[in-house]
Amino acid sequence: MKVHLPNSAYLGNLDPFLQGFDPSNRDSLEITANEKWISVHPVVLSMITSLGLNLSPDQIHCQKLEAGSKHYLVRMGLFKLLNIPSNIEIVEHESAGRFIPLTQIQTSDELTRFITEMIPLLHLQAEQAKTIGYIVSELVRNVLEHALAKNGAVLCAQYYKKSNSIRIGIADTGVGIKSTISQSHPVETDLEAIHLALWPGITGTTRREGGTAQNAGAGLFFIKSIASVNRDFFVLYSGNGFYKLLKKTQTQRMRLHADPFKDRHTALEHLPYWQGTIVGVDITLDQTKEFSLLLEAIRKTYGTAVRERRKARYKKPKFI
Repeated sequence: MKVHLPNSAYLGNLDPFLQGFDPSNRDSLEITANEKWISVHPVVLSMITSLGLNLSPDQIHCQKLEAGSKHYLVRMGLFKLLNIPSNIEIVEHESAGRFIPLTQIQTSDELTRFITEMIPLLHLQAEQAKTIGYIVSELVRNVLEHALAKNGAVLCAQYYKKSNSIRIGIADTGVGIKSTISQSHPVETDLEAIHLALWPGITGTTRREGGTAQNAGAGLFFIKSIASVNRDFFVLYSGNGFYKLLKKTQTQRMRLHADPFKDRHTALEHLPYWQGTIVGVDITLDQTKEFSLLLEAIRKTYGTAVRERRKARYKKPKFI
């Protein structure tokens, strides 16, 4: 496998980075980078770490990094988690208030501890911390409950004070969305599975519209909706399928769509194959004072969507 760290790879321009990913030869991982500068979204680091955790340290080869921003990779814990040398010396700084380093979560207890110990390090207001805690919890729960990933979930996050926003990336190398969704819903492509996974009330654990009490099939829909209302990016990548929620302009009317393809988006279905699932989201925290109103709107959209899908299902002709 080969991954190249470019001078810029954020959710807005993530597509070219993913197109350059080489998933062949799974017995090794080669990491190369731009020689002058490296500036990447946390989801990129989560992705690389997930790949590396499936290998032994001697199967991972990272070129000597020359970029002026190479220290960021050390601070985020890339080399530490993969147990490979970096040859980069840094002065350790307190991470509180700026970032959550790469973290591997394999159990519900680890998730609870992570939420309890790590989220407060960002020094957010109570309502903001609740939002981020919810997002992280839902994303990791999806991995623990559905992905069957032997290494669990890998995530990290970066807070940007100037824009008062946080960028979160999570990755796993589990069975992927198509495998999970197809347990209860017939799908032919990875993109079709992603489409269903983002639709409220759809879950791979049951054909019942609205999911079950334990799994309401709403987590990804809620997170996409939070990004949408805040006019931020959201990305979901699994198998060959890729979905990216695009930013809304300030003049665009704010609407929550149950169907993710009705949002302004990019959808691709011929990207290099990712065994597992990757999720990236940007959240502007200025908006979270209206979070309770947002949840009310999301719940209303969710309920309406489930009812409409049930009606459509029962109207289908049945042939005996």
